[in-house]
Amino acid sequence: MCLPPCHAAQETPLLLPFVVDSPESYPCGDEHTPSPIAGRQPLEAEPLLQLGQPVSAVTALQADGHTIAFLGDTQGQLHKVFLNGSQGQVYHSQQVGPPGSAISPDLLVDSSGSHLYVLTAQQVDRVSVAACPQFPDCTSCLQARDPLCGWCTLQGRCTRKGQCGRASQPNQWLWSYEEDSHCLHVQSLLPAHHPRQEQGQVTLSVPRLPTLTMDEYFHCAFGDYDSLAHVEGPHVACVTPPQDQLPLNPPGTDHVTLPLALMFEDVAVAVTNFSFYDCSAVQALEVAAPCRACVSSLWRCHWCPQSSRCVHGEHCPEGERTIYSAQEVDVQVRGPGACPWVEGLAGPLLVPVGWESRLALRVWNLQHFRGLPASYHCWLELPGELQRLPASLEEMPGDAGLIYCQAQQFHPSMAQRELPVPIYVTRGEGQRLDNARTLHVTLYDCAVGHPDCSHCQAANGSLGCLWCSHGQPTCRYGPLCPPEAVELLCPTPSIDMIEPLTGPPEGGLALTILGSNLGRDFADVRDAVSVAGRPCSPNPSLYRTSARIVCVTSPAPDGTVGPIQVAIKSRPPGISTQHFTYQDPVLLSLNPQWGPQAGGTQLTIHGQHLQTGGNVSAFVGGQPCPIQEPVCPEAIVCHTAPQASPGEAVVRVVFGHAQRTLLTSPFRYTANPQLLGAEPSVSFRGGGRLIRVRGTGLNVVQQPLLSVWLETVAEVQAAGAQPWDLTPRRSCGASAAAPQACIQLEGGLLQCSTVCSANSSSLLLCWSPAVPDGAHPRRVFFTLDNVHVDFASANGGQDFVYQPNPRLAPLSREGPTRPYRLKPGNVLDVEGEGLNLGISKEEVRVYIGDSECLVKTLTLTHLYCEPPPRAPQPANSSSTLPQFVVQMGNVRLALGPVRYEAEPALSAFPVEAQVGLGVGAAVLTAAVLLLTLMYRHKSKQALRDYQKVLVQLENLEIGVGDQCRKEFTDLMTEMTDLSSDLEASGIPFLDYRTYAERVFFPGHGGCPLQPMLEGPGEESHRAPMRQGLTQLSNLLNSKLFLLTLIHTLEEQPSFSQRDRCHVASLLSLALHSKLEYLTDIMRTLLGDLATHYVHKNPKLMLRRTETMVEKLLTNWLSICLYAFLREVAGEPLYMLLRAIQYQVDKGPVDAVTGKAKRTLNNSRLLREDVEFRPLTLMVLVGPGASGAPGGSTAQRVPARVLDTDTITQVKEKVLDQVYKGTPFSQRPSVHALDLEWRSGLAGHLTLSDEDLTSVTQNHWKRLNTLQHYKVPDGATVGLIPQLHNGGAVSQSLAQSCPSRENIPMAEDGEEGGVRLWHLVKATEEPEGAKVRRGSLRERERERARAKAIPEIYLTRLLSMKGTLQKFVDDTFQAILSVNRPVPIAVKYLFDFLDELAEKHGIEDPETLHIWKTNSLLLRFWVNTLKNPQLIFDVRVSDNVDAILAVIAQTFIDSCTVSEHKVGRDSPVNKLLYAREIPRYKQMVERYYSDIRQSSPASYQEMNSALAELSGNYASAPHCLEALRELYKHIHRYYDQIISALEGDPVGQKTQLACRLQQIAALVENKVTDL
Repeated sequence: MCLPPCHAAQETPLLLPFVVDSPESYPCGDEHTPSPIAGRQPLEAEPLLQLGQPVSAVTALQADGHTIAFLGDTQGQLHKVFLNGSQGQVYHSQQVGPPGSAISPDLLVDSSGSHLYVLTAQQVDRVSVAACPQFPDCTSCLQARDPLCGWCTLQGRCTRKGQCGRASQPNQWLWSYEEDSHCLHVQSLLPAHHPRQEQGQVTLSVPRLPTLTMDEYFHCAFGDYDSLAHVEGPHVACVTPPQDQLPLNPPGTDHVTLPLALMFEDVAVAVTNFSFYDCSAVQALEVAAPCRACVSSLWRCHWCPQSSRCVHGEHCPEGERTIYSAQEVDVQVRGPGACPWVEGLAGPLLVPVGWESRLALRVWNLQHFRGLPASYHCWLELPGELQRLPASLEEMPGDAGLIYCQAQQFHPSMAQRELPVPIYVTRGEGQRLDNARTLHVTLYDCAVGHPDCSHCQAANGSLGCLWCSHGQPTCRYGPLCPPEAVELLCPTPSIDMIEPLTGPPEGGLALTILGSNLGRDFADVRDAVSVAGRPCSPNPSLYRTSARIVCVTSPAPDGTVGPIQVAIKSRPPGISTQHFTYQDPVLLSLNPQWGPQAGGTQLTIHGQHLQTGGNVSAFVGGQPCPIQEPVCPEAIVCHTAPQASPGEAVVRVVFGHAQRTLLTSPFRYTANPQLLGAEPSVSFRGGGRLIRVRGTGLNVVQQPLLSVWLETVAEVQAAGAQPWDLTPRRSCGASAAAPQACIQLEGGLLQCSTVCSANSSSLLLCWSPAVPDGAHPRRVFFTLDNVHVDFASANGGQDFVYQPNPRLAPLSREGPTRPYRLKPGNVLDVEGEGLNLGISKEEVRVYIGDSECLVKTLTLTHLYCEPPPRAPQPANSSSTLPQFVVQMGNVRLALGPVRYEAEPALSAFPVEAQVGLGVGAAVLTAAVLLLTLMYRHKSKQALRDYQKVLVQLENLEIGVGDQCRKEFTDLMTEMTDLSSDLEASGIPFLDYRTYAERVFFPGHGGCPLQPMLEGPGEESHRAPMRQGLTQLSNLLNSKLFLLTLIHTLEEQPSFSQRDRCHVASLLSLALHSKLEYLTDIMRTLLGDLATHYVHKNPKLMLRRTETMVEKLLTNWLSICLYAFLREVAGEPLYMLLRAIQYQVDKGPVDAVTGKAKRTLNNSRLLREDVEFRPLTLMVLVGPGASGAPGGSTAQRVPARVLDTDTITQVKEKVLDQVYKGTPFSQRPSVHALDLEWRSGLAGHLTLSDEDLTSVTQNHWKRLNTLQHYKVPDGATVGLIPQLHNGGAVSQSLAQSCPSRENIPMAEDGEEGGVRLWHLVKATEEPEGAKVRRGSLRERERERARAKAIPEIYLTRLLSMKGTLQKFVDDTFQAILSVNRPVPIAVKYLFDFLDELAEKHGIEDPETLHIWKTNSLLLRFWVNTLKNPQLIFDVRVSDNVDAILAVIAQTFIDSCTVSEHKVGRDSPVNKLLYAREIPRYKQMVERYYSDIRQSSPASYQEMNSALAELSGNYASAPHCLEALRELYKHIHRYYDQIISALEGDPVGQKTQLACRLQQIAALVENKVTDL
C-alpha cells in the first residue's frame, strides 16, 4: 500500500558563503548601503559547504529525520546535499536543463515530499527526491550514499526507511552513513569445499545477520537445491545436497561450483560460491601423473598406490598404504614427492630406426610396492600404434631404481628425420607410474632428410650416419651398413637447373644453382663456383646444404657464354648442361610518349635483350611502373603510376644491379582529361548506341572505356562473365588482346565495357555496353586510364538510362518465315513496341538484302521506311529472297523475307487471245466452284463428327448434373419444410452472453470464469475484494495504466500466447461497458503494431493472433458484428449448416472411421460401395418421453434413417426429428436414452450398439445396425430412459465430447485384442492374423478394389458440391454483399487501416488488401464459418466440421491476392472450387472497393453505435469475475508492473503504482489500519 508522508516538506534555512559588502565600504552611513543593516557587528558563520559554481537556487527538505538541501547553480547543475551535523556533503549531482542555463530560485518540493520541481529558462523538470528503486543490489544502494535510501535486508531491495517494514530492528535496514555499514556477506565457509559423494554440513559465518521471529526461518540454496538453515548467532549451518541432486562436473574439470545463497523466503540475503569436488575426476584429468595430480590438487584427496585410486577421506580403504594430500600437516608420506614416479631416461636418448636398442628409465619411490609382486611394462606411443615392451626392475640403494625395457627394433613410418616418441611405465594391470615431465625417446632415421651423400655426411656426428652403397645407395646408421659398402668420398656435384640464363655484363646478378651433392657445408663451395669461366661468389645466407647455391656473378665482356661449374675439393667438378650468357640490354623507344598524370597508361618500352636477368623492374621518373608479365626480349609493358604534376620523366629499367636509361625520349605527363558533356544518355539494353563525349585532353588516353556496373543473378554470371584479373597474361609477339566485354568483379558485380575511340582531343566516340537480361545497372562511368568519371558527372547530373529492347512484329501476318509481298513504290510500315525509347530515327538502319531501306519516320509503335525501287540481291547466298533486317545499335531483328511483285506490262493483245483467255477463265471458274462445293461437304461432315463428340461429352457431364439436380430438388424440399419450422421456432441463436463467452474464451467449455467466493467464512474477505476489484475497474480507465499493463505483460518471457489471449478477453469483458474507451485503446495498440511491422515485413501484420491487440481486435469485431450475424448472415449460414447435415445423413457414415459417402472432404470420403436402404421409423412421442412435447395420447413422428446406421446414429437422427425446434442444449443426451423396438402389444426389444448378439469374427466385432436386428421399414420405436450406466464404447466417448459427433473412433477398445468395425474394417490388419483358404475369393476382391481408380468416387464429391452450391453462394453473398448497409464497425476499421497505410507511406495495394483480409475476413468470418457452434445452439458432427473446413478454405483462397493456380497434383479439395474461386475473388475485391468508396464513418456515429453495444453485456458478477481473473495475471507479474509504473514520469505524477498497491492490499486482504 502507498502511505502518505509522515511530515510535509519544510523549508529549512541554510547558511552559505555569500559576498556581503561591509559597512566600511559606505562612509556616508548605514542608510546608503544596498540593504539595511541591523548592527555594526557582522554576523559570522562557518560555511557548511563550498561549491565551485555560484549558487542560484536553494531549498531544503526534512524527511525521515534528515535534512536534505537542494542547490542549483548557474550552469544548470542540481546538487543534493546531506546536512549531517556541522558538515554538508554533496552525494548526488545531475544536469537539469541545457548546460549553462542557470536554475531559477523557484525550487519547489511537492506536498508528498517525493519530487522536486526545478525551473530553468527553457523547461521545468520533475526530479525524484530519492530514487531508491533504481539501485538493483545492496552494494550500489549503499555506494550511492543517499541518506534517504537504505537496503531492506529481508525484502532484498533498496527502499526508503518507511517502506521497510522492520527498519527499526537491528540489521534490517542498512544505512550507508552508519558506522561499519556494509552489505551482508558470507565471511567464511567451513569447510570451504566438500566431496560430492558425501552429504555433509557446511557452516556459513554471516556477520550482522538480522533476527527473525519464531515462525520464520532462513534456508540455504545450493543452486536449485534448498536446505533448511540452523542459525546460532552469526553462524548458519546447512546440509549439503546428496550426490544425485548435484549437476555433473563441467567437461574437463574435477569439480562443480554452485552459488550458495542464504535465503529468506525468495530473497537472497547473502551469496557466495561453494565447490563440490570429485577426487576420481582429478585422477582422470591427469593421465601422465595421476598420483601427483591427486595429492597436489586443491582438494583434500589422497592416493592409494596399490589400487591406483584417488580418494577422499582419512586414508585408503582396507589398510592400504596411503600417500596423503600435500595439505596434510602431521604425516610424513604426503605430497607429490612421495609418489612413485619416473625421473627420466637413463639411456639412450637417441635410438636409430632398425637397430635393436634397450631403453632404461630411472624411477623413485617404489617402496610402496615392496612385497607385492607385479610385472612392469614400457609403453611407446608410436604413430598409429601403441607398442608395449616387457620391462624389468633393478632396485638401487635408497628409494631409486632402474626400469629396463626389452631390447627392440623400431620401424615406424617416419616423415621427418627425428621422431620424439612419448614413453611411460605401468605396473601390473595398467597402474601407470607418474612421469616427472613429458618423457620422449627420439627415434631417428638417417635416410630421411639426407637424399644424397653430401647431406648424409653433413648430418650430426652423434647420429652415426654413413653413406652406404650397399644395394640402393642411401644414408644409413653406421652399424647397419657393411664395412666394405661405406663411401667416404661423395660423388661429383650434379647441377639440375640454373636461373636465370642471362645477365648483364656488369655482373652483380644473383644466380641460383639447383642440384645435388653441392657440398656438405658452405666452406665446401666458398670458392668452388664459376659461371662461363668467371668466378661467382656464393651467398652464405641463401646456401642450402647439397641442394642450392645462390651466387653473385662477376663482370664479363658482352657475349660471353659458358656453363656453370661447381668444383668441390678432392672431387671432379660438376658442369651444367645449360649455358649462361652475358648480354647487354638496350632501350630504344617508348609507345606512347605521353599520358595523363593520373597514371594508368599502358607503356611499351622497346629495345633489345630486355629479357636479361631474373629481376627486371621499370621506373618512370621516380615512380615505379609495374610490369605486366611476361618480359619479352624486345618489349616491356608496364602501367604508369600517378604523378604529382605534369612534366617529363625519364624512363629507366633495372636488370639486377645494372640500370639502363632512355634519355633520348622521356615520357611526358599531361594534365588529366576533362569531360564536359556526353549525349545521348539513353540506350537499349542491347547496347551499341553511339555516345559522343566532349572534353579536353581526350587524345592522351590510350584506351578509353565506357563501363557499366551491374547487379546480376547467378544465371547471368554463369552465362558469360569472366573472373576479374588485374594483370591478364599475354604472350610475346602476339598483338594486344581486346578487353573482355564483361568481367566479374570481387564484390559480386558484373562490369561490362566497350572501347571508345578518340576522334580528337575534344571528342570521344563510345558505344553503349550491352546489358544482359536480368541484370540491373548500378553505375555507368568512363575509364580514362586511371581517371574514372561517372556519366552523370560528365553530363550535368543526368545519369545514363537503359530501356528495354524494342519488339517488332514480322512483316507477314502469316509468320516470320512467309514472304511479304511488296508492291513497288509502297512505303513499308513495321509495327512494334518501344521503338524510339533508346534510339533516334537517324541511327536506325534497315536493310532489304544488300540494299538499305531509308527510314522516314520512327514512333513508339511504328517504323516507316522507303524500300529500294528494285528488288535487291539477298545478302546471304543461301536464301533466294532478300531478308528484311532492322538494326538498332547492337539489336538486330530479322522480320522475314520480302518478295517484290512485278508491274503488269501494257502491250497490244490480240482479240483471239482475249476470247481464248475468257473461255479459259470460265472453265477455271467452274472448276473452282466444283471444288468449293466438295470442300463445303467435307467440312460439314467434319463438323457433324465434332458435334457428335461434344454430345458424348455433354452426356457424361449430364450424368452428374442430373444427379445433382435430383439431390438439389430433394434438398430444397427439405429446406422448405425447415423454413416453415423456423417461422415457428426461429433459428436457435445463442444468447449474447453465451456467444461472447464462447468467442472470448474458446476451448474453456461452458464455464470460462470461476465464480466468486460464496462460502460462509468468506464474507469478511468478499467485501474488501469487491472494493479492490471495483477500484481496479476504475484504474483500468486510465489509458496510461492500461497501456503500461499490456506492454509490461507482453514483455515477460513467461507470458505465453495463451495468456495473451486470455488477458485480452478478460479486458474485453471488463471494459465491455466502455466500448468507446476499448476502441481507443485498440487503435493505439494497432498503431504501435503497424510501426513494428513496417520495419520488418508489413504483409505479416495481423496474420496470426500473437499479441493482445490482435485478440482484442477479434473480440471487438465479434461484439460489433453480432447484430449483423443475427439479422443478415445468420440465416444463410444456418441453412448451409442444415443442408450439409441433411446431405450427410442421407448416406452411410462409418461410426468407427468417421468416413461418409456424402462429403466435400476427400480425406473423409467413404470410397467403398456400401449397400444401404433408407427406412422410415415411426417414433412414439407422448407422456413419459423425457423432454418430449407433452400430449394426452402418444403421437407417431416419422424419422428417416438408414438400415446401415448404428443404434447410436439412429438415436441421434430420431432426436433431431423429434426435437427439431428445440435448441441442442435443451435436448436430452443421446446416451441418457435407449432405443426400444416395439412390435405388437408385448413385443419390446431394447437395441444397442453392442450386446450378446454382436458378430465377432477374427478379432473383429461389428457394431450392431438396424440391418443386424432386421428392423423393417415403418417399424415403431420409442425412446426410453436408460436404467444402467454401462453401454457401448460410443457412449463413454460421447460423454466427454457432447458437442461433437457421437461415434466411436478406431481404437482397440475391447479386451483380448478385439477391434470394432462398422461399415469397413480399418486398413491395418491385426498381428498374427492367419490367412485362411476360404479367404482367397475375398483377397481377390480386395485386390480388384485396390486397382479401382480413386477418381471414380470423386463424382460423389462433385455431386455433394453441386447440391450445396446455392447455399455456399448465398452465405458468401451475405458476407460480402454491400447491397445492405455495411456494418459501421467494418467501415470504421477499414478507414483506420487506410490511415495507417498512409501514415507509414505504404502505397502497395496488396499490403492493404492483406491487412483488411487478416483483420476481418480471416480473423472473424473464417472462424465463424468453421465453428457455427459459436453463434448457434446446435450439434456439429465431425463430418459436418470437415465439410465446413473445405468451405472455409475456399473462402480463404478467395481472399488471397496471388493467382489461384491448380494442377494435376493439386489437392482434391482445392480442385472442387477451382472454377468458383476467381468469381469469389472478384466479390472480395468489389467488397473492398465499395467500402472504400462509401462515405466515411464519423467518430460520432461510431461512438453512438459503441455506446449502444456497451449495454449488451452488463452483468456485474461476471465483470467482477473477469476482474478477479485479470488480477491473478497482475499479481503474477506484480513487481514488473509496479516498476514500469514507477519508471513513467506521468505515472509517478498520477500515483498509478500507489493505486495498484492499494488494490493489491484490498484483493489479498492485507489492509491494515494506518
